[in-house]
Amino acid sequence: MAEVPAELAYTNEHEWVKVDGNIATVGITDYAQGELGDIVFVELPAEGDETKQNEAFGTIEAVKAVSELFAPVSGKVVAINSALEDEPETINSDPYGDGWMLKIELADPNELESLLSAEDYEKIITAED
Repeated sequence: MAEVPAELAYTNEHEWVKVDGNIATVGITDYAQGELGDIVFVELPAEGDETKQNEAFGTIEAVKAVSELFAPVSGKVVAINSALEDEPETINSDPYGDGWMLKIELADPNELESLLSAEDYEKIITAED
């Protein structure tokens, strides 16, 4: 069973969100990295770019597939994890830690209400297996 930390929020597209004040840190879930397999490349937006909730912000490429990454919240990208450029496999080994992808300054904190709880996300991935 994939790890689903209770303190995070989730999307139907398998991104996770950790909110600290008005900054949301975003990555993909343990379940998603497991489904993708060995991650070989990640394309992320630049700092200063804007994200819009539920719209693609980049791509993730694994040996067997390329997938779009969807923004869980709208806002301004204030940091990207540049270490992933050289070591995208960090997402496989530590999806909730060093494998984070970007930090977004929230444009509308109310959007957080549309995200899934860990319990609700677990129901989705259990149904998919």
